[in-house]
Amino acid sequence: MDLNNYFCISPIDGRYRNITEDISKFFSEYAYIKYRIKIEIEWLKYILTSEIFGYNVKNVDSIDEIYTKFNLEECIKVKDYEKITNHDVKAIEYYVREKLEKTKFSKYVFLVHFACTSEDINNLAQSLMIKDCLSQIIIPSVSELIQNVNNKAIEYKNVAMLGHTHGQAATPTTVGKELAIYVYRWKYILDKILSINLKGKFSGAVGNFAAHKIVYDIDWINISKEFINSLGIEFNPLCAQIESHDTMCELFSYFKLFNNITLDFNSDMWMYISMGYFKQRKIDTETGSSVMPHKVNPINHENSMANIHMSNSIIDNFTNNLQISRMQRDLSDSSNLRNIGVMLAHMLISVKQTIIAFNKMEPNFDILNKDLEENPEVIAEAIQTMLRKNGYNNAYEILKDFTRGKKVTLQELKAFINTLEINDNDKETLLKLEPNNYVGLSSELVDYFNNI
Repeated sequence: MDLNNYFCISPIDGRYRNITEDISKFFSEYAYIKYRIKIEIEWLKYILTSEIFGYNVKNVDSIDEIYTKFNLEECIKVKDYEKITNHDVKAIEYYVREKLEKTKFSKYVFLVHFACTSEDINNLAQSLMIKDCLSQIIIPSVSELIQNVNNKAIEYKNVAMLGHTHGQAATPTTVGKELAIYVYRWKYILDKILSINLKGKFSGAVGNFAAHKIVYDIDWINISKEFINSLGIEFNPLCAQIESHDTMCELFSYFKLFNNITLDFNSDMWMYISMGYFKQRKIDTETGSSVMPHKVNPINHENSMANIHMSNSIIDNFTNNLQISRMQRDLSDSSNLRNIGVMLAHMLISVKQTIIAFNKMEPNFDILNKDLEENPEVIAEAIQTMLRKNGYNNAYEILKDFTRGKKVTLQELKAFINTLEINDNDKETLLKLEPNNYVGLSSELVDYFNNI
């Protein structure tokens, strides 16, 4: 950690900088300026090379150096312009004009920011920032988590575990099947996230191409669409001065759903650790408690859950506010959108902490088996269902009287089974039944999921 990080107000830039540092490449003041410069340059290149505008300039790729060679020193120059303009996008325009004047394309400097409102530049930059951060940082981390848990789901698909409903002993399951549930849920939401194509607008002051039509009576709608699509963004044909943020809020809502599944996963893992079903591998140099030397605390699970709540609270703010803008434009969305990186940083911390926590865990086979052995009454479900098959009208009530609220032994259950008037093969099946082999199709479900 750099010494300066000790003075950060936010833990995402201080304590957790080693996890979140890469996000600053996409969500920082520096990154936001650089992405907006990219949009300005791409639009300028589009104008210069398009036959529609009549310039037909060749070999314009060297203009890209204005943003590909952008660095901290250049960023400071933009901020110096902003001190004068008190307007961030106008400062970027002046900076690009200054840089272009030093190139062979200097005679086209008047085309920088041509027919643009600030939001035309901002919304496209924000969409690219989100897309790039997702593809390069968030999705790889999320995929690592999913793959790690799925690997263990396959490995432990036959490891029996007592089920619990309402906190009480219930039908047994397997460790692998319970892990596979989360893999299935995560993958479903991840597919939704990947399916969202953010929308963009590039239609001027109030979204009507008003000035555009005055200076060039051409097909501005399709020109805007072609330019936006060239950036990998979907065209929004109808909006006011700002892009409406509907698809952005849809995407963020899926982030929250993913976060909630991770929260549920961490909560379950925390409970299984507290019950002794999982052990945590100890690291000899670590301290679990400042006063209780025996402890190995599930701190990474807890850290993940805290960061999920932080991420979700920002998402809630986004989805409650970003779709609302007074008349053609107000500035409330701008301040909100500067916190996208904060939301994603907390999400990333939660994913990374969950990976660390899960990789420390391993099943405690002794306790898993002990709990199964001590709760043989859970096979009562199978017995009463078999009685139904054999024509008993009061099968449930018979088993309820025999087992509800009682501790019965496996021997007592087998003695009870021997008294039943049922098919011999069915009786033999029940007599072979024990909690550790009463897991249904748990293993097959894991295999089925991994083969679809």
